[in-house]
Amino acid sequence: MVSESSIQVLEICKDAAGVAGNIFAFGLFVSPIPTFQRIIRNQTTEQFSGLPYIYALLNCLICAWYGSPLVSPDNLLVTTVNSVGAVFQIAYIVLFMTYAEKAQKLRMLGLLLAVFSGFAIIVFGSLLMVDFEVRRVTIGFLSCASLISMFASPLFVINLVIRTRSVEYMPFYLSLSTFLMSTSFSLYGIFNFDPFVYVPNGIGTFLGITQLVLFAYYKSASREDSTEPLLASYS
Repeated sequence: MVSESSIQVLEICKDAAGVAGNIFAFGLFVSPIPTFQRIIRNQTTEQFSGLPYIYALLNCLICAWYGSPLVSPDNLLVTTVNSVGAVFQIAYIVLFMTYAEKAQKLRMLGLLLAVFSGFAIIVFGSLLMVDFEVRRVTIGFLSCASLISMFASPLFVINLVIRTRSVEYMPFYLSLSTFLMSTSFSLYGIFNFDPFVYVPNGIGTFLGITQLVLFAYYKSASREDSTEPLLASYS
């Protein structure tokens, strides 16, 4: 039988990990700012895509709904971090649409409406589930799948780093923020006995470690090669 003092310790550890995760997530939320500074400066979206912000918004909305008291108990810090994330993504989408060409602007608007419509269906559909546990598990699987898909997106960058032997397209602070946030929420999920939180964030932690190791390896390799002239380029 778990003692009351042990429960209190677990609760303190869980809250500490959740607060840390909220803080570290801020590094991820502000990471697109340099991109949008360039877009505003040039008054055009150039070849940048708005799809990552659309997908990130949907992910934040689903995860925020999972953390709400109407779906899962005692997961409020999951809702707070994803609510802030959703606000950032909406701001980025509005900025992107402001400087996008007309066809791209209409496409983004259609996708944005699709995200809000899809999220509304998820919310109202889950509220129709009278059994609270069925509702929690259903939204839990949705949020878990969404998070795993999001954390899997750096696999392309990891492949690019290995192929080009360059960390140019893998910013260090973005990789570090991913690792710290994922680790914090992995611990949060473990302390809260919630696999829908610790499983996807555990995958994010592993991918974050992979990115940091690759950064350290190829950054040092770049320094060693910096004294020699560049004889070849990579496609």
